[in-house]
Amino acid sequence: MLNHRVFGTRRAVWALATGFFLMLVGCKQPTTLERIQEEGELRVITRNSPATYFEDRNGETGFEYELVKRFAEDLGVELKIETADKLDDLFSRLGHANGPVLAAAGLVASPARSNEVRFSHSYLEVTPQVIYRNGERRPTRPDDLVGRRILVLKGSSHAEQLAGLKATLPALQYEESDEVEVVDLLRMVDEGQIDLTLVDSNELAMNQVYFPNVRVAFDLGDSTALAWAMAPGEDDSLYNEVNAFLDKVRKDGTLQRLKERYYGHVDVLGYVGAYTFAKHLQQRLPKYEQHFHQASQKNSVDWRLLAAIGYQESLWQPTATSKTGVRGLMMLTENTAKAMGVSNRLDPRQSIYGGGKYFAMIKEGLSEDLKEPDRTWFALAAYNIGIAHLGDARKLAQAEGLNPNKWLDVKKMLPRLSQKQWYRKTRYGYARGGETVHFVQNIRRYYDILTWVTQPQMEGSQLAENASHLPGINKTRPDEEQQRDEKL
Repeated sequence: MLNHRVFGTRRAVWALATGFFLMLVGCKQPTTLERIQEEGELRVITRNSPATYFEDRNGETGFEYELVKRFAEDLGVELKIETADKLDDLFSRLGHANGPVLAAAGLVASPARSNEVRFSHSYLEVTPQVIYRNGERRPTRPDDLVGRRILVLKGSSHAEQLAGLKATLPALQYEESDEVEVVDLLRMVDEGQIDLTLVDSNELAMNQVYFPNVRVAFDLGDSTALAWAMAPGEDDSLYNEVNAFLDKVRKDGTLQRLKERYYGHVDVLGYVGAYTFAKHLQQRLPKYEQHFHQASQKNSVDWRLLAAIGYQESLWQPTATSKTGVRGLMMLTENTAKAMGVSNRLDPRQSIYGGGKYFAMIKEGLSEDLKEPDRTWFALAAYNIGIAHLGDARKLAQAEGLNPNKWLDVKKMLPRLSQKQWYRKTRYGYARGGETVHFVQNIRRYYDILTWVTQPQMEGSQLAENASHLPGINKTRPDEEQQRDEKL
């Protein structure tokens, strides 16, 4: 009797335990990746800057935004972006309930940060650089930082570097602030408010044009890796998916194309050119901006792209004339002007309208297999060299096993059009293809600048003049410009 009772009790306990186990299995929590797919959205936190994410009149853009948008599309979910004003805030919000699950913000995967978050595979190598103002004493080694006014972003990898240096250089002093962004730090160096700052090479490249007096003193250490960040934990689902995506876009060329788009043409102006463009942006563009807007509306072409073409062609000078006979702000040939209905090439309104109409016609006439953004770059090349020569370059690219529909590949072939061993194999022969590459690079750079300075949401203490936002442009001439003027 007792044995039956004990057996019955054990059986009840086992049944209860089994039921409890089945209940736990049935209530198993979904992984992070499963939750993202169930909710249909990927929540990402980033920074508002030219190198990461910002909004212009055409919508959201930026290197980090473009890359993470492709990740969301791969997952088949909607991308939800939020920004953090402070790096500490960015990290603290990561992984919270109903908060962002991923940080894509140009983050250096430093050892100290790795204790707080989990970093993905790297997607970009950058170099930390010490920045000083031209004309001031240039530091050349870490010891030279002692006694200088130094400000860096609070919570940044650069603050970590300086903290490490202070262990061996006790006299080193520096400040951290979460009230500034990279553009503010560069402006403060440019204006002499601080002596030095530290920024990564990619962010300096994106902002150099606004601050023509800033210089690189020296690289502080070796290159470092940028990576996306996720909350730590045992759930590997999102971590593994992110790494698989980054590995894929590296192999299929997507990552390289994004790098080329955002960083492949950042050094074309130089210091004097940067100052000159900044000056013309304030003094010349306002006279013709209305015409660019009107031509944009009539021809469905971004006005800033038309303005960039105009600057490349004439520096926004309506009476410009070349030795080959092209004239006006958009430098139209006599035949092109006539075909576009332009009776007076020296009339800036007519010239801008004719140039906009001509560019739109060229872009429309390109083959359908050319997709954006490459289609725009090809249209610029054809505007300069002609569709026939551009077709020759595309055929050369295809013969080399490259993609004839990608600007990154075709621009490698354009310089060959001026080399006899190559152009004699083409249908239309010799052309100055190298000049076309520079033509497109310059316009892309001017366009990037105009896109950033005319966006509605600006950083820090940037100012607005003549209806265009001009982020911290220094109105004093750089030394090179002064020296050049003295020689004239």
